[in-house]
Amino acid sequence: MLKVYNTLTRRKEEFVPQEPGKVGMYVCGVTPYNHPHIGNARPFVTWDVIKRYLKHRGFEVRHIQNFTDMDDKIIKAANTEGVAWEIITKRYIKGYFDAIDALNVQRADLYPKVTEHIQDIIDMVERLVEKCYSYTIDGDVYFSVEKFPEYGKLSGRKLEDMQAGARVEVDTRKHNPMDFALWKSVKPGEPYWESPWGKGRPGWHIECSAMSRKYLGETFDFHGGGSDLIFPHHENEIAQSQCCCGDYHSFAQYWLHNGFITIDNEKMSKSLNNFITVPDILKQYPGEVVRFFILRTHYRSPLDFSEDRIKEAQAGLLRLKNAYDLGKELLSRTSTTDTHHHLSETADKAMADFYEAMDDDFNTALAIGYMFTLSKEINVYANQVINKGAEYDGANFKRLLDTYEKMASVIGIFEGSLEMPQQDDTISSAEIEALIAERTEAKKAKNWGRADEIRDSLKAKGIILEDSATGTKWKKA
Repeated sequence: MLKVYNTLTRRKEEFVPQEPGKVGMYVCGVTPYNHPHIGNARPFVTWDVIKRYLKHRGFEVRHIQNFTDMDDKIIKAANTEGVAWEIITKRYIKGYFDAIDALNVQRADLYPKVTEHIQDIIDMVERLVEKCYSYTIDGDVYFSVEKFPEYGKLSGRKLEDMQAGARVEVDTRKHNPMDFALWKSVKPGEPYWESPWGKGRPGWHIECSAMSRKYLGETFDFHGGGSDLIFPHHENEIAQSQCCCGDYHSFAQYWLHNGFITIDNEKMSKSLNNFITVPDILKQYPGEVVRFFILRTHYRSPLDFSEDRIKEAQAGLLRLKNAYDLGKELLSRTSTTDTHHHLSETADKAMADFYEAMDDDFNTALAIGYMFTLSKEINVYANQVINKGAEYDGANFKRLLDTYEKMASVIGIFEGSLEMPQQDDTISSAEIEALIAERTEAKKAKNWGRADEIRDSLKAKGIILEDSATGTKWKKA
């Protein structure tokens, strides 16, 4: 029996799908204004394993994950570079797919974009206006949180205690400081769409409600993302979706949120210069190692990124892979007996334990432990056959290795190369100085995106830049 921890109820619950044998899941995707960072990677890997496991257990899964391809950060990045916003989103959507492919993340069934669903969003806002859950001021449409008595039920916050949080704009025109924008009137230089309230663009939260409703219906099974989305994003999604549908039990039934990733026990922050993008880490470690590092910790637990911990993950994954390769080699031998039933018994026990771990809120950390149990059995048996002349039971050993492969397919390993990325350390001093000069000009032009790209590219080649009042110096790491 599968149990999941539901953020909404704050307890583990038995999973009962809305439709027998089928699962609908909506996962909040990225805002493509930069490359995804290691914190972004965690929910993508987490939900990939959840989907793999559900499919393994026989469910038909429909997985939707959006792109927020219209946002203040995208507009700012486009203006900084002096390019159209579509150039920014196209570049970083490609970067996202490059990253998840490297992490063995299987594609969602659909990746809807905000800009391709403007009419769906407008229709939903109109419905909220008609039902008097929102109000309009100078072309802006706000949701009135006081009209939804259960506002705060996901985050556990009380309305009277709340302060304006992330992405909540302070606006004295609002009836309540926590009222949030459904539609935003156009500002000079911004992209816009026509609407009943004038030219403008969608607010942040309404997009996910409109797109999940379109592709999964008014009630579906799972909604997920990082813990940082619980408030205000997911809280606001619940409010506007349930008010639109007129049913306080509609919308997502199970809310799953992964914990934060810290770096050397500090919260990731650009100001602390400890913000690691997936492309940067993939220059140092194979994607499968990064995936395995993430999954060695239960998805709801905090995860600290450090060189020591990822190297431990790399060593552990290599142990599992070596056992797998040895097992495949042994499988090619001719069987001489069929009496080693302990191999099948070990496989069956490990698989049952694996299922029990995954059924307990997708506990990949514990499930991976049972893979190590089987890897040890593979190594011991192979040693007995190869080095000690023991008889080889091909049928029972195949059952052991097949079980090992099933576990690996759920965890999503043994699918890519474990070779270390090739490091290009041939950059010359003249090339470094030329890039530093280009970076200086980019900073003068306030093109911070290009300046950061140059710094990061040099860092990946082992070159550290040190800025001071007298200029920029470099040294080898």
